Amino acid sequence: MRDFGGMVSFLAESEEEAVALVARTKIFQLAESLGGVESLIEHPYRMTHGSTVEGPTAPPRNLVRLSVGIESADDLIADLEAALVRSTARA
Repeated sequence: MRDFGGMVSFLAESEEEAVALVARTKIFQLAESLGGVESLIEHPYRMTHGSTVEGPTAPPRNLVRLSVGIESADDLIADLEAALVRSTARA
């Protein structure tokens, strides 16, 4: 991925960890709308896809989705690393 504007998804260890991780970021803002210029993070199972959780198209419970905006790549990486490090320290 180059420049800004990309989307990235990954699986956390558990649903609880996904929810906690999205709450720990400082630069990535927790939001459902992934169309702005700011970097956003969401937990689709509980947010945008809540109406599909009982159906065949339900997202994984531990899915985290990022929308990369125009902030510094280094700052975004540091923000995500800090959120991830705190999560592994509790394990």
